[in-house]
Amino acid sequence: MTISNKICSLSAGVLIMASCSESDTFLKNVPVDFSEVEVCDDFWKPRMILQADVTVPFCLDQCCSHTSRVRNFRIAAGMEEGEWKGLFYDDSDLYKMIEGAAYSLRNRKNPELEARLDSIIAAVAGAQMSDGYIDTYYILAHPGERWTDMDKHEMYCCGHLIEAGIAYFHSTGKRQLLDVACRFADHIAERFGEGKREWVPGHPEIELALVKLYRETGKKDYLDLAHFLLEQRGKGKADWGEHTEYYVDAQPVAEMDRICGHAVRCMYLFTGMADYAAQTGDGTYIPALDRLWDDVVLRKMYQTGGIGSSRHNEGFTEAYDLPNEDAYCETCASVGMVMWNQRMNMLKGESRYADILERSMYNGALAGISLSSDRFFYVNPLASSGDHHRKPWYGTACCPSQISRFLPSVGGYVYSVSDDSIWINLFVGSGTEVSVAGTSVSLSQTTRYPWDGSVTVSVVPERAKRFGVRIRIPGWCTGWSLKVNGVPADFILEDGYAVIDRKWRRGDTVLLDMDMPVRVEAADPRVKADEGRRSICRGPLVYCIEEADNPEFDKAVLKADADFEVEYDPGLLGGVCSITAVQDGGDLKFIPYYAWDNRDPGRMEVWVRYDEHK
Repeated sequence: MTISNKICSLSAGVLIMASCSESDTFLKNVPVDFSEVEVCDDFWKPRMILQADVTVPFCLDQCCSHTSRVRNFRIAAGMEEGEWKGLFYDDSDLYKMIEGAAYSLRNRKNPELEARLDSIIAAVAGAQMSDGYIDTYYILAHPGERWTDMDKHEMYCCGHLIEAGIAYFHSTGKRQLLDVACRFADHIAERFGEGKREWVPGHPEIELALVKLYRETGKKDYLDLAHFLLEQRGKGKADWGEHTEYYVDAQPVAEMDRICGHAVRCMYLFTGMADYAAQTGDGTYIPALDRLWDDVVLRKMYQTGGIGSSRHNEGFTEAYDLPNEDAYCETCASVGMVMWNQRMNMLKGESRYADILERSMYNGALAGISLSSDRFFYVNPLASSGDHHRKPWYGTACCPSQISRFLPSVGGYVYSVSDDSIWINLFVGSGTEVSVAGTSVSLSQTTRYPWDGSVTVSVVPERAKRFGVRIRIPGWCTGWSLKVNGVPADFILEDGYAVIDRKWRRGDTVLLDMDMPVRVEAADPRVKADEGRRSICRGPLVYCIEEADNPEFDKAVLKADADFEVEYDPGLLGGVCSITAVQDGGDLKFIPYYAWDNRDPGRMEVWVRYDEHK
């Protein structure tokens, strides 16, 4: 196997790696397609089942019956009469819902759901104009005005259409939606590009989607258009007035040195830059991506992996400006951090990217959906006065559809491969089969992670063969051991991965034991909002206190001499490890941040007042 012919796809910004000989030696690893990974643990598997059984039908009902998203397409297709209603980017929410539903179908067949999607897709196809254009806002409400406003999300909607079309084709083998997407992409490529019209999409997304469409079709026009659109930025092509930074258009992308503006726009743009680099082997954008990563992770990221502190611009302000109750931390942005960091790990093969991916995944992103799977956070603060709650839907419904397409494809972040190694990036009870070093290998993990740090990996090659197994050692982990077949392993540490290079045989097992002590963490002293406060973490999880567990919430103070008791309670919040700080003057009970606001309304804090005196 070579990296260039490994097929893979990932959640929410899915990658499809096709033949790309230019990047054979460029990528450090390529993820294993989530459809090739069977998730079977007690943490993610139940959530994936609920996504399929609850979230998908719930969100489709919102699109079909409670809002005009599907009806707009039916009107444009001549299937019924009426007027356009909604927001100008509503088409994208439906496309993301189709994508999420397609992923769930790829994990588990559902003929009734497939038939429902076929009906919706027929309306979408019927709405497409003869020249390939499709956007119900312009077709119905503003005919004759298309391509007149760079901020009206036409290309953004096309990007999500492309992703939905590819996802549905891979899940069902049906091309209708993919053909619609190709015709729209062709429409754009005929009008925009070198020697044609200039354009700066107000909301990036199409760039990463076009790279994906090139991988799917081999049509170079799509890759060239992605590059053209990336290169349009920062060159005064659009008049945003005083909002140039908001639209991530203040600098050419290769010159960017700090993250600013709208958080989700940043994540989609940086993911597109990384995808272009991965596809072509062109490293031009990588120094900028390195600078941007340092800026956000070291200076502008919350403890939860959430990003975008300001409600004013749904994004970034100055370094270390990280208020808690007023934090924005859009769910879409946390999923975007997962996407971007996965791409960075492909390019660099360094565990620090998987560390941030994991932090955002288990905390910032997972908090975006209720335990019942039918309520959603748009905004994810790190403190609440008791008046912030998940809602069943939003006028701008990007976050419900985003989390819906993220959950069913969690398996796509667990494993990756290179020519001579298998990479274990996340610890999820699961199984897969990969090809490495010219042989097929069955791989499985057994673990109670994130509650327990013990992970057993079974390695079953079809024949005895030498290759590497690279196991990520998380940055939060300071004590761990590694054994092969019960004997201390012979390994080297490389970029945060424990690399076991040996001749593997059927029945070999690897045991990774990671200590999971409770960690009391202080913020960077330049974060004024967290002065005199501490947060509690264990493993990959950030914890918080809720008023439901701490009735004297006003008096909550964590003391330096507190002892911590960790208890797994299967009846609490779907089964969690709670942490109790046992201390004089009143104990404090902490729960995982992702699980807050699933009980009676009340106050919440991640950063708790701290008494340094023992």
